[in-house]
Amino acid sequence: MQNQTSPLILSFGVSDPVGAIGIQADLAVFNALSCNGLTVSTALLIGDSARVEDSQQVDPDWVCDQARVVLEDMAVAAFKVGALDSVEHITAIAEILSDYPDAPLILDPFSSRLPDLADGDDAEELLTALRQLLVPQATLLMLSQVELGRLAETWRESAEETMVSDVEHLLAMGCEYVLVTGTPAGPASGEAIRANTLFGAEGMISHELWQHLPGPFIGAGGTLSAAITAFMANGADAADAVAAAQQYTLGTLAHAQRYGMGKLIPNRFFAFNAPGGQ
Repeated sequence: MQNQTSPLILSFGVSDPVGAIGIQADLAVFNALSCNGLTVSTALLIGDSARVEDSQQVDPDWVCDQARVVLEDMAVAAFKVGALDSVEHITAIAEILSDYPDAPLILDPFSSRLPDLADGDDAEELLTALRQLLVPQATLLMLSQVELGRLAETWRESAEETMVSDVEHLLAMGCEYVLVTGTPAGPASGEAIRANTLFGAEGMISHELWQHLPGPFIGAGGTLSAAITAFMANGADAADAVAAAQQYTLGTLAHAQRYGMGKLIPNRFFAFNAPGGQ
């Protein structure tokens, strides 16, 4: 019997019936990019291709047990952590990941498909836990400018601080790379062009331009972070992984499919369905 040779990735995330986000979406991306996925469910969603109507959190002890049992049996090449809305889950996952510091961790903790975080003290507590427990362990943290700004509210003392200073704060906490998505591409690029900007300890590493597609989509961000995880699990460094993942994600969006009456869902297997595909 042949031993496992493809990289194994453990993904923590929600279970989405549509497969637009969360662990089902991650499994598809990992498989398309020559990895095998393992999953830990943090919540069960009720929803369709238009919206999420409700969710049921998984008990934090169950989250721990799902992960521990798998990790005692198999060696993983990388971890991905998706959207989180519970301090207890953040604490549990951070404790597990602290035992595996050598495996890359891609942290993508926000999702536009899920309802906004609670306002007030609950939201600040969750963001503070995220910043203190998971961000320092992350190899790469991916978030939009809006999400960066919201996370920055937990430490900012002045409204004059910039995106770059916010990123520098996260890097100083121990995160190796920060990828800010949907940043302005520059005055000469036009409104249809966006950029994903990667920062590291030495400052800006890359500023990758991409054509803004009309959509509307669900799952684009999760597809990008899952692809980054897969490329890093296969040995790519952060800059190469981000560049390759962006090209892959653009392909999934260009071939996106509408399952029902809601939004378009990225086609993670577009390369296999195209003429001449594998």
